[in-house]
Amino acid sequence: MKKLLYAAFLFVSLPAAAANDLASANTLFEQKRYTEALTLYTRLANAGNADAQQHLGQMYWYGEAGVVDEAKAQAWFRKAAAKGNAVAASSLVVMQQRTERRADIDYWLSGYDGSDLKTGKYACPAPRIPAISKQSDEIDRVSAAIASWQSCYNGFVENLNAASPLVKRIPADIVKLMNAAETERAQTHLTQVQENLSEEAKVAAKLVLADVAAWRSATGAYVKEHNAIIEGGPSAERARDIEARKHNYSQANK
Repeated sequence: MKKLLYAAFLFVSLPAAAANDLASANTLFEQKRYTEALTLYTRLANAGNADAQQHLGQMYWYGEAGVVDEAKAQAWFRKAAAKGNAVAASSLVVMQQRTERRADIDYWLSGYDGSDLKTGKYACPAPRIPAISKQSDEIDRVSAAIASWQSCYNGFVENLNAASPLVKRIPADIVKLMNAAETERAQTHLTQVQENLSEEAKVAAKLVLADVAAWRSATGAYVKEHNAIIEGGPSAERARDIEARKHNYSQANK
């Protein structure tokens, strides 16, 4: 009788031991002790524990098992889902969506170039600035073009800063499909895109501002000289007198 009771006790204690091991594996995972967690999850998964199979699938999916291995992840998810694990079943759906939307994921890993941030009202083409302007209407026109460009450039900078970091532009339905490695790649790529946009704009702005400075210097010098000539010329009364004399002189010579 004692032997039978002892055997029954062992049979009952096995699930409890498995539960304790699963809890230990979960704790190790939360502590990011992935190697130890992987060992324990693997032992439990091979013994048929659906929760361990699901966790193991997650570790292979996100690379916490050392490498990203979607084939192994899918295999463990299928085993867990077959035993009714809802998380594993949902993960299989996401994996299928990843396959269907592979091109959309890859776009944010390497294809996005930030063109939407520098087109339309943020295109800011450089204004046409002559070497010098001598007429008031042209000075007004060029000044207005410079002001328009400056306003556009300021808007571009504000919009770029507001869009930072560019990972915010990745659609939420794509973000949830990315694994850890892809998320990191996207962050690296988009950081570089933002740096490129910023540097490109700075270089273009320096060229425009150099042209503006040269134009203002040359035009300002001309206006100053022109005004000095006018101010140093004869008064209105003297000018009329000179014109009258010229007229009289021409009449006398006829």
